[in-house]
Amino acid sequence: MTNTTRRHFLQGAGSALAAVGINQLVFQKQVKSYSQVLAQNTPRKLALLVGINQYTSQPLEGCLNDIELQRNLLIHRFGFNPKDIYVVADKEATRAGILTAFEEVLIKQAKPGDVVVYHYSGHGSQIFDPNPIVVEPGKEGLNGTFVPVDGSLPAGYPEVGGAVPDIMGHTLFLLMSALKTENVTVVLDSCFAGGATRDARVRSREGGKKILVSNQEKAYQKEWLSRLNMSPEDFVKGYRQGVAKGKVLAATSPTQLAREMNVNGFKCGLFTYLLTHFLWQEDSNIERIFPKVLSEIPERFKQVPRYEVKVGRDYQVQPPYFINSPKSPAQAIVTKVSGDNAVLWLGGVDLRKVTTGTIFTASNGTGQVKVLARDGLVAQAKIEKPVAEGTPLRLMA
Repeated sequence: MTNTTRRHFLQGAGSALAAVGINQLVFQKQVKSYSQVLAQNTPRKLALLVGINQYTSQPLEGCLNDIELQRNLLIHRFGFNPKDIYVVADKEATRAGILTAFEEVLIKQAKPGDVVVYHYSGHGSQIFDPNPIVVEPGKEGLNGTFVPVDGSLPAGYPEVGGAVPDIMGHTLFLLMSALKTENVTVVLDSCFAGGATRDARVRSREGGKKILVSNQEKAYQKEWLSRLNMSPEDFVKGYRQGVAKGKVLAATSPTQLAREMNVNGFKCGLFTYLLTHFLWQEDSNIERIFPKVLSEIPERFKQVPRYEVKVGRDYQVQPPYFINSPKSPAQAIVTKVSGDNAVLWLGGVDLRKVTTGTIFTASNGTGQVKVLARDGLVAQAKIEKPVAEGTPLRLMA
């Protein structure tokens, strides 16, 4: 699959799972902990995961589940320390909350050579910028944005317009430019276009020419241009060339809708679910995995995920998340052991094949468990042969 145009940088969508203890980020309590880890010298794997369900209007259902899909994948497949995965969810995912977290968690902490993952699941939109830094031919000033939880439309819309506190793709480009490492992966599961379909919930808040970029957003962009010592001309040139760092994986191509679905009892972003599903199973690269993701999306949805890498780099053929030695591929993982019982995460298995009595065996040993019950991607199981937390599992042949 070929790389996309510059515009794909603004794509994404989200989903949710509140059931499995998400480590929400509360700045008043954790800003101190941010600074305490800055002195670490060894290469780190850092992740910031943003998921929003609780919009005042047009709430979503699958964005927190997306975050849990990503979190379990990073921990159990790619070796992230849970303490280095920060989540900003729902009420914490205000404009200020998201931007502060990006600066404190990723920009200030990541050093050259570190691995950085940023995931956004939530609404996307298009808003009007009367004085754009970048003018896209034919777009008439409309810019793709990410909608924070406080990104409500102006009172009286659509008759009345006004500014919204959205975060523009231009801003994300500047924040990525500030990262000190090239090993950056951004996953965006949202869309810009409005509307809904009978097939699935769409992750898009309405927008258009009446919905304006805020003065706060423009000032924030100017601040980062100054901090990066980047002229507007250099920004335009870099933005049009491609992504600032690493690679961006997006739920849709330009103008398309990103959907969240009920996947066998588990509500999630279709793109996030398929991406993480195949990453559990494959020791491969994005260039080879994306066609598999695309093949599983019903054609009637007209949703074509895309990826883009920094110009002049071969990041699409490098390992996912820039991690050369991930843990063993798996269809499930043991996340907790208590006596003769285990909790399983079913991130890499077809849920239609998991029922009461289904047997999983250890991928690289003799362990064995039998499923007692399943709720979404979480299963309760009886241990028949010893397993430990973190044991990768496969369906019994």
